[in-house]
Amino acid sequence: MDWGIVELIQQFHSGPYGWILVPLDLLVLAFIIYHVLLLIRGTRAVQMFLGIIFLLAFSWVAKIAGMATVGRVLDNLLFYIPFAIIVIFQNTIRRALANLGGISLLRRFHPVQPARLIDEVTLAAQSLAQRKIGALIVIEREEGLRHFVETGILVDAVVSYDLLVNLFMPRTPLHDGAVIIADGRIRAASTFLPLTAHPSLSRDFGTRHRAAIGVTEETDALAVVVSEERGEVSVALQGRIYRDMDDKALRAFLHRHLKGRDPVDSETEAENKEERQEGRDTTLNATAVKEAHES
Repeated sequence: MDWGIVELIQQFHSGPYGWILVPLDLLVLAFIIYHVLLLIRGTRAVQMFLGIIFLLAFSWVAKIAGMATVGRVLDNLLFYIPFAIIVIFQNTIRRALANLGGISLLRRFHPVQPARLIDEVTLAAQSLAQRKIGALIVIEREEGLRHFVETGILVDAVVSYDLLVNLFMPRTPLHDGAVIIADGRIRAASTFLPLTAHPSLSRDFGTRHRAAIGVTEETDALAVVVSEERGEVSVALQGRIYRDMDDKALRAFLHRHLKGRDPVDSETEAENKEERQEGRDTTLNATAVKEAHES
């Protein structure tokens, strides 16, 4: 059967329509190069990639100029370049392979994030920002986060505004660290995440923001981070951070990248959300008064 397929391909290649394979070959190559460039855009890989091209060009010039010693040294150096690329770009390569696997048909059957999750996370983040309480919420997408879940305290609870707020309240046992949401449930709290080592990152970002960027560099997860100093909500995705998001921008961002339901723009839905927000703000204020009396 395999030989029959090979013969069929050879016959097509040598037939009158065999010329189609030439532009198809170029299109496939262009597609691969384009997505590789998209993958490394905005990362340190761009500068290192340019450095490798410079070494290749310099080695070629050295051979033409007859500099045998320089050419031999560069050839030996370039021999180890593929191994260095694997080590240095292991996170980028892992993310690329994970994205490639996500193209399969199984992705169509991946459960979408429910609308309730997006609503609860948005309301919790905005409420925590108003009170300047720091928070870090990591939401799983295609890649699993079990490795990070095991570093914290297992929770396995339904995602709710009240639980998220209480987890990050100061002086509570689980307020330090990140909350991880997977399969529509809060899987763990007080988890440890890797910190980004990006050299050009602003010094305005503290440990919480660096952890949000770090986990999105190693996985395809989405991280919502609340700054306790500035009281602003930011979102990290694919090693990039998007700052100062209001309620509408955060909700639209989560809908777009978590593949939840389509945003609802009706006035009735907006009024219901405002009522829920007012009721929950009242709960927060009551909690604050209680804490003040206890202290």
